[in-house]
Amino acid sequence: MTEIFAYLGEMLTYPFMQRAFLAGILISVCASLLGVSLVLKRYSMIGDGLSHVGFGALAAASALHLAPLAVAVPVVILAAFVLLRLSENGKLKGDAAVAMFSTGALAAGVMIVSVTTGMNADLNSYLFGSILAMSRSDVVLSVALAAAVLILYLVFYNQLFAVTFDPVFARATGVRTGFFNSLLAVLTAVTVVLGMRMMGALLISSLIIFPALTAMRVCRRYRTVILVSALLSVSGFALGMTVSFLFATPAGASIVVVDILFYCIFAALGAARSR
Repeated sequence: MTEIFAYLGEMLTYPFMQRAFLAGILISVCASLLGVSLVLKRYSMIGDGLSHVGFGALAAASALHLAPLAVAVPVVILAAFVLLRLSENGKLKGDAAVAMFSTGALAAGVMIVSVTTGMNADLNSYLFGSILAMSRSDVVLSVALAAAVLILYLVFYNQLFAVTFDPVFARATGVRTGFFNSLLAVLTAVTVVLGMRMMGALLISSLIIFPALTAMRVCRRYRTVILVSALLSVSGFALGMTVSFLFATPAGASIVVVDILFYCIFAALGAARSR
């Protein structure tokens, strides 16, 4: 036990690990909170679709020598709005729209990379995740945007709750469902772009989906699901980063493996309780 604590103490002495934990915990909380609403609205894979759009935007930014996040954030927000409108208009079902955007944007990104700069280290880190490579400016931006997401979520908690469970009733009671659905889309887009640096475009959706699904195996009340989901997300991040440090495994993949383990444990607990 003392050796484990010694390893943990050593891990947190490195500046890059301190930056990783500061940004990672905030992003994990944001992803878990939004994930509950997205799972309940049957929009679980929007994170996957938006992350692929983000990769396409980052590839274009790299080819044009522009700031990656400055290009990716507005492009992904626009994609979130388009996905929302397509779903609301009924022209494309939510999963079909996400699949179309996901594959199209990823293909565009690969084409841009192949004919311009090639797969450099920075693009590779956004595709597979490299939280340990986060610079001080990345952390400052991540903390600022994550704080904005948390504040907006808490301020509009009741309205987001209403549009998640019964948008028709919410609209009848005067809630501006269109605005709050758009707000949910914007918050998700910002969280996805921030999380890509940590988890990579291929794994960011797991940070949104797993904590919410895991909490729902045991919890039944919405507020309890949110609190447990946030706790699981932060715990999964911390344990995943510890595993990554101890065994030199990829950080994003380590976090996902821990989240899967949590899900299996909670699924077993839920099944035992139902008996």
